[in-house]
Amino acid sequence: MAQYLSVEQGRAATGLRLVVTAHVPGLWSEACKSLFDAKQVPYQLVEQVVGGENLALLEWTAQTSGPVAVWHDERPRSTWIEQLYLAERIAPSPRLIPEDMDDRIAMFGLCNELCGENGFGWNLRLRMTHWGLNAPDPGAMARAIMPVLAARYHYDPAAVAPARVQQKAIVARLRDRLASQQAQGRDGLIGESLSALDIYWAAMAGAIEPLPVEHCPNMPPDMRAGYTDPELREIAGDALFAHRDRIYRDWLKLPMDF
Repeated sequence: MAQYLSVEQGRAATGLRLVVTAHVPGLWSEACKSLFDAKQVPYQLVEQVVGGENLALLEWTAQTSGPVAVWHDERPRSTWIEQLYLAERIAPSPRLIPEDMDDRIAMFGLCNELCGENGFGWNLRLRMTHWGLNAPDPGAMARAIMPVLAARYHYDPAAVAPARVQQKAIVARLRDRLASQQAQGRDGLIGESLSALDIYWAAMAGAIEPLPVEHCPNMPPDMRAGYTDPELREIAGDALFAHRDRIYRDWLKLPMDF
């Protein structure tokens, strides 16, 4: 099992600290860890409590969510794009931001569709919040957490249907892009080699079809069930998930430890 520092311990430490949602495979937290795992940069994990007040984290990082990357005494980085640039600076190899400008523009646009506000992960959280607030018996944890998330992320039931449209569209776009790349003899989603898009897809794909139990043994069964989406899995197709599995096998840590 992963070991976590308290926020106070993490703030007093040096080197790279990653504040992550503890004890579950949170999408953004796993993506952030994966950036540094691919580059073999060591880090210490710091605990963020989902749905909690996280007051010490607020004092340190000016916000209460994970992930946050902190390098020595530099300012905290709490967005996916800042974390990516930090990873590139700390360990330039393997390069995750393409050198070619057209590839770079495409990569950042698609990464934003996965990780940014109103992107895939954001819309998953919106849809899960909608379910938790409207289900007849969502369970004690959902009853406690969902109102907090609804207030924090400005839940709007009118946004739920468009959120699903976006999720379907980005999965279909990545499926088609991979097919085009493979037709040119390329392994990755962008350019000639591994990029951040491959890593962010690998992390976000866990909300459609989680890695098997042997590779993700600590995932709570109810979370595994909630992170299984047959409709999006059908849209993605086998090749896109085979690509996810290869990225984990070749570049990331298995079994997943959180």
